[in-house]
Amino acid sequence: MHAYGGRRTKAQQDAMTVEIGYALVSAAFAGAVLFGAVAGPALFFDLPHLLSRTLLRVGAAIALLVFAARVISVLVRFRQAGQPSHPGRTNPDS
Repeated sequence: MHAYGGRRTKAQQDAMTVEIGYALVSAAFAGAVLFGAVAGPALFFDLPHLLSRTLLRVGAAIALLVFAARVISVLVRFRQAGQPSHPGRTNPDS
């Protein structure tokens, strides 16, 4: 059901599907880049075990947080952009 009652159109469903895909792909990319930036030295250089383990854990934690934050921000922005400026009217510009 749509937030204003009634059913979503096929175009609205397609737009949401594309937006979810975009959110997941862009979040995975951002998380991977930050993981690589933080944990990369632990993977490519011979660092002390404690430092290497710490960098990997911190990198994984940052990647997870960035992934979640990116997905949430993209989907919240999409949801807010889809709401009309005057509830009950069909044209957002009216």
